[in-house]
Amino acid sequence: MSKSLFKDFEGVSSKAWKQKIQVDLKGADYNDTLIWHTNEGIDVKPFYHSDEFENLSEVSASKATQWKISQVIEVEDAKEANTKATDAIARGAEHITFVVKNEDFNLEELLNQIDLEETSIRFKMQFLSSKFIEQNAAVSSSGLKLHFDTDIIGHLAKTGNWYTNLKDDHEKFNAIVKSSYQFSIDASLYQNAGANIVQQLAYSLAHANEYLNHLDNLSDEIKESIEVTFNIAVGSNYFFEIAKLRALRQLWAALATEYGFNTNCKIIAIPSKRNKTIYDYNVNMLRTTTECMSAVLGGADIVANLAYDSLYHNPNEFGDRVARNQLLVLKNESYFDKVNNPADGAYYIESLTEQLAEKALILFKDIEANGGFLSQLKEGTIQRKIKESADKEQVDFDAEKLILLGTNKHPNPDDKMKDDLEVSPFLKIEKRKTIIQPIIEKRLSEKLEINRLKNE
Repeated sequence: MSKSLFKDFEGVSSKAWKQKIQVDLKGADYNDTLIWHTNEGIDVKPFYHSDEFENLSEVSASKATQWKISQVIEVEDAKEANTKATDAIARGAEHITFVVKNEDFNLEELLNQIDLEETSIRFKMQFLSSKFIEQNAAVSSSGLKLHFDTDIIGHLAKTGNWYTNLKDDHEKFNAIVKSSYQFSIDASLYQNAGANIVQQLAYSLAHANEYLNHLDNLSDEIKESIEVTFNIAVGSNYFFEIAKLRALRQLWAALATEYGFNTNCKIIAIPSKRNKTIYDYNVNMLRTTTECMSAVLGGADIVANLAYDSLYHNPNEFGDRVARNQLLVLKNESYFDKVNNPADGAYYIESLTEQLAEKALILFKDIEANGGFLSQLKEGTIQRKIKESADKEQVDFDAEKLILLGTNKHPNPDDKMKDDLEVSPFLKIEKRKTIIQPIIEKRLSEKLEINRLKNE
């Protein structure tokens, strides 16, 4: 259509809209009545207008038409894991993440009958072995590539210890990067521990900066070939989470440019565990659906869903199937793969993206000015800041300002869970010697759930 449908209508400026709103408020204060404030320090306005933006012609780098449905499978037995993987692929999975505890398994058996040209494979390793990755980074003469999550700093942050020690871990990390041309950043830890979105972005960037600084002596050719992956947990604040992923791409591109690394990164998204509950557990499906929607619209390359019963049940076929089908519905029935950059040009999301990126960059610069991420991690600064944010969110939950339906709002008194817990859904802090204080993941509803279980 060549003719504009609205050429006969005069444009209305943002100033004119605000004046009209103030008239309709009949004396009520505009700021107090219609603007709400977030824990990230962002003031959310009742409307956004094109005259507030200068660069809306810029197109984001996300490719929402290419996002892949992932299935996460824990490897206890290679043959059994392979059976689960091939079944998931037959039922719609396009990407498999194998969670492996050690290298004592048969890789050929694990990958049996999996077409690596059609299905990408990623290993989330709970061990560090440069030899394992060197031997298996390329699985065939045709150059098909396996992907490995290697994040020694993420392991330190989560457990409080290196795999072995600082020197040995970095030597193995160097060997892994040089042989596989890839490394990852587990930023999901920060969200699941209660960091706000600005903190998540800044810590992810500072976390990555430690690696870029360490690898800065590599040749330009190698730098440009390295694939960097961010593992992100997506929360329930729908538009903010879309903006979070968009801001992360912008921040990474700016940082990578300074070091001469590939400015494109992969983003693997999975729903947050922080807002999931064991009571009225079917609501978890609603939460994960909107969180997966945010991930796709925000530009995640790979989306893995969280089973509605993953908190209290062992991995099971029904829960995995429901989680996978949620993604299949988004892709095949809701058409979430038809537009590459669906959030581009949405004034609210553009504004959130810009503000989150700016605030995260300020925090990142502050971290670097005070010794860098590793230094602040060792000092306990990062842990303290995350706990402060988590405590603030917990207060809101306890006061019912932050609502989890069926748990702290409209609970079902007949809902009993005591006899349905196959695994403990509650935080367990092991008493062990650590070189730093670990960052602890914790759900908002844990205390309330424990009290309810005592009364069953």
